[in-house]
Amino acid sequence: MTGFAGLVARAGALVVPGRRHLLGICGPPGAGKTTLALRLVEALGERAGYVGMDGFHLAQVELDRLGRTERKGAPDTFDAAGYVALLRRLRQSRDEVVYAPEFRREIEEPVAGAVPIGPDVALVVTEGNYLLLPDPPWSLVRPLLDQVWFLAPPEAQRIGWLTARHQAHGRTPDAARDRALGSDQRNAELVGATMGDADLVLSKIP
Repeated sequence: MTGFAGLVARAGALVVPGRRHLLGICGPPGAGKTTLALRLVEALGERAGYVGMDGFHLAQVELDRLGRTERKGAPDTFDAAGYVALLRRLRQSRDEVVYAPEFRREIEEPVAGAVPIGPDVALVVTEGNYLLLPDPPWSLVRPLLDQVWFLAPPEAQRIGWLTARHQAHGRTPDAARDRALGSDQRNAELVGATMGDADLVLSKIP
């Protein structure tokens, strides 16, 4: 098991003056990706910035139009090409502020231009379910990332965290568990199949 200090050191090795590196944190829904990403960024200070894949959720009105509302969180409910374009821009643009969208769980919608990544940010930590998915356009994500870490906590623990998160955002206990064991679980199985392509696999967040 790699302790948190070891993870900070590994991420810190990607902080190189005059260059920008991208670290991806992947895993199924509820695995703790955001928690770890934010802890790393906090530990590394102003040298690091955070961008979440969830900022590229399609808006609810578009999900309704496409008939994909019940599958929200599946690969085709994101603007994957937009996410790829942002990662490319983050790698290439070192002399300007790059703005990224942010997903706000309290309204279940993405908000454009909410996350500034300035020229002084040498490491961008990004996280999401589908960083290692082999299907295009998701397959274009992995080559843009210097490392990808995969979170694979025990299933019972992950489902418990996910159910609690759904309840915290307004679902009843039954609805929260149905979501966690329904569409979320299908997505989790899809994501789990990509674990072998990660640079590091963590069974728990230290």
